[in-house]
Amino acid sequence: MGRKVVVKKRISKTYRIRELDEKIRAYRTIHEAQLLHEAKKAGVPTPTIFFVDIKKSEITMEYIEGTRLKDYLENEKNSDMESLCFQFGKLTGNLHVFGIIHGDLTTSNVILTHDGKLFLLDFGLGFYSNNIEAQGVDLYLLKQVFQSFHFKVANKCFKAFLHGYGKVVGVEKKKEIIEKLREIESRGRYIPPEARFHR
Repeated sequence: MGRKVVVKKRISKTYRIRELDEKIRAYRTIHEAQLLHEAKKAGVPTPTIFFVDIKKSEITMEYIEGTRLKDYLENEKNSDMESLCFQFGKLTGNLHVFGIIHGDLTTSNVILTHDGKLFLLDFGLGFYSNNIEAQGVDLYLLKQVFQSFHFKVANKCFKAFLHGYGKVVGVEKKKEIIEKLREIESRGRYIPPEARFHR
């Protein structure tokens, strides 16, 4: 139809029983499509879905023109980094208020468009939950990403992110999530591979 699209396909895993593999891929395809749609309802820009092929485990979606936030933050000369992270925090707050956990909240999964809008991508590890632990892990992963890959601007960017997050969830909820974040950090047990080997 003359539109630029992306097709996300879940590849068959040969180590799984074929019938089980088909069910898992079909479920995850449907689930991700639902999350992308629900995120939009929560006020979070995500790619528009054009077609879901359950048999092929494929999602055909809008191609978002722009720059990965990961790449944009690597240029320290960009003066609007804090305002973008503030915006990112608000979007994440919207997700959590709506009961959606992204599951892979990294700067690689955010696209900055030419008109300054942020789009969240890749909800493949996402799920529904209002659990403070799940929300804390979402933020912990992002903090690890900032510290590992944007270390020169990590403190100010994550602070701006939390400021935006708090604007949506409220002061008390923000305090609660920061306490949970500290608790998770003190355990030293959640060290997601994405935080160490960022795509």
